[in-house]
Amino acid sequence: MNKKNLKVLGITGGVGAGKSTILDYIQKMYHARVIQADLVGHMVQEPGSPCYYRIVETFGTGILNGDRTIARGKLAAAVFDDYEKLQKLNRIVHPAVKEYIISEIASERERGQVPFVVIEAALLLEDHYDAICDEIWYVYADEKTRTERLMRTRGYSEEKARRIMSNQMKESGYRARCEFVIDNSGNIVENTYDQIDKGLIEHGFL
Repeated sequence: MNKKNLKVLGITGGVGAGKSTILDYIQKMYHARVIQADLVGHMVQEPGSPCYYRIVETFGTGILNGDRTIARGKLAAAVFDDYEKLQKLNRIVHPAVKEYIISEIASERERGQVPFVVIEAALLLEDHYDAICDEIWYVYADEKTRTERLMRTRGYSEEKARRIMSNQMKESGYRARCEFVIDNSGNIVENTYDQIDKGLIEHGFL
């Protein structure tokens, strides 16, 4: 395995598109390193990290649990419907997440033990991860399917699901900026797997 040629695949798509299905399959079938930006975001906010101290300094100790960890619900409430506060939080967390991911890619490249690295983030394009990815793939599912999934798996009301979707990038935006589209609208998961297999081969990840 050529360490220097380790490729990086970005996976993005709207909420409810089923990105976790794609990630699980790639990890289990191809043993790729999967890095989820959302999970990294939680990690960089743990007590003792630079992010942690900056967040507490910015938003106050009222966002902490009894054990001094950040209460994500309280933090979310603090920035809800306040664009300026949300931007402040993003300016603290997003650079730290990207720095961690870049460091992990370098580590995997040095170890040379995985066939490729996968980065998943809902805001992959908005946060300019295209600069560190060889390609970005869009996981598509129609709005009806996404709404039903969110209602079933997260307990969202139809109104809440549609409101969240309306605040995300439109389908045309994803398609214009991504090199490959996986249609994950159907109920036959093997069809999704076939698209992944074909894409990885045709796009030189295997």
